[in-house]
Amino acid sequence: MLIPYQMLEADTLTRLLEDFVSRDGTDNGDETPLVTRVERARKALLKGQALIVFDPESQQCQLLLREEVPREWLQDQN
Repeated sequence: MLIPYQMLEADTLTRLLEDFVSRDGTDNGDETPLVTRVERARKALLKGQALIVFDPESQQCQLLLREEVPREWLQDQN
């Protein structure tokens, strides 16, 4: 299920992005400050390059690149 970032309160979106960019395996040795990584993720959302996906089964959110999202989900969005 896609979650439009616009539906989230600003603080909630920021906390969600902080969680995404600080998860295990996301830094790959990157020493870029957290605030910079959050802003990169936010810009990707704003440009439509990334989407927030919620899995009801696991009750977890992920940030995926648009090309990683199943096409039928994108069609449902229109």
